Amino acid sequence: MRGPDTFTESLFTQRKLEDFVPADHPLCPIRQMVNATLIKMDDLFSVMYQPDIKGGRPNIVPEKLMRAMPLQVFYSIRSERQLMEQTQYGLLFRWSIGLIMDDSVWVPMVFTKNRERLIKHDAVIEIFNQVPQQAQARHLLLDKHFIVDGTLIQAWASHKSFVSNSIGDTGGESGKADTTDFQGEKRSNASRHSSIDGDARLYRKGENASRLRYMGYTLCDNRHGLIATAMVTTAGGYAEREVAKVIINHAVQAAPNPEAPITLGVDKADDNREFIETLQEIKVIPHVAQNNLGRRSAVPDAVSASADYAISIQKRKLIELCFGRAKTVGRIRQVMVRGLKRVDQMFALTMAACKLTRMHTLGQTGPRMA
Repeated sequence: MRGPDTFTESLFTQRKLEDFVPADHPLCPIRQMVNATLIKMDDLFSVMYQPDIKGGRPNIVPEKLMRAMPLQVFYSIRSERQLMEQTQYGLLFRWSIGLIMDDSVWVPMVFTKNRERLIKHDAVIEIFNQVPQQAQARHLLLDKHFIVDGTLIQAWASHKSFVSNSIGDTGGESGKADTTDFQGEKRSNASRHSSIDGDARLYRKGENASRLRYMGYTLCDNRHGLIATAMVTTAGGYAEREVAKVIINHAVQAAPNPEAPITLGVDKADDNREFIETLQEIKVIPHVAQNNLGRRSAVPDAVSASADYAISIQKRKLIELCFGRAKTVGRIRQVMVRGLKRVDQMFALTMAACKLTRMHTLGQTGPRMA
């Protein structure tokens, strides 16, 4: 018997929002990890807002805002406007954020303005720092074997905005970007700057074209591929090597056992005697990929012959997988924010989301111990 094609909504329903979400959906354990992290950030949220006794109109609840922001990374949502649109009709997003069916979705401009408050108080950095503590509690994040690497982040600025220092930040008297033909002209960071993103630098790496870019760096556990540290700096020729020293030095100071040996895997571009000697001074074993092309590698023979060195070289691809996911699924191939601090927060948010995804995967398959 063919039924009638009718559409009649019930006046009331007894089903809860979570009844529409499958129990084995990947967002279920990720939401639990995020909620556990937000509980520890309650003191920070209290500082960000005035006490209730002073009155005023309530803003977006920061916990709901923090649950909404990683969804842009998980589902490759390009803008806050699109996120609000999908939250309006998506039951999964409403449940993940903490909105009931009858709650109104925020205006995109209001959402963005409240997000700026989180950036101002480094709330995104705090949630990134809290996630590794859960990984350590589950014995997923090792504290003795690491990989460090950097990746290029294209700035939200074009060559048209790369104007001479004598023009200033207005792009000329008319306030427009430089429209002259710069083909064949030598353009450098010493004599020019971006009029719309002063922290971006003209930079190229390998065979890539010169573009306005930032450099993002991560310190990754080389057994499970979990990110321990992430930061962004202005692009520069030797920035990667200097940042690697700073990052691993912090890891050494934070290690529970200062006497335990720590290894650091680095690509062959950093096969430099001065860099390797610096690592050895802070008691870090340099598992640097050897560069034997027309030269002798600076990696000691005793290190390169060890079993741990072979494992570190094999596991170096884990950090590239993090970058690949962050650029294809996430939003850091070309960031849609300007300024070093905003780009750093966006990079930390993306890496925190990748870390939560990786922890969920390890929770299903089980960690592999060293």
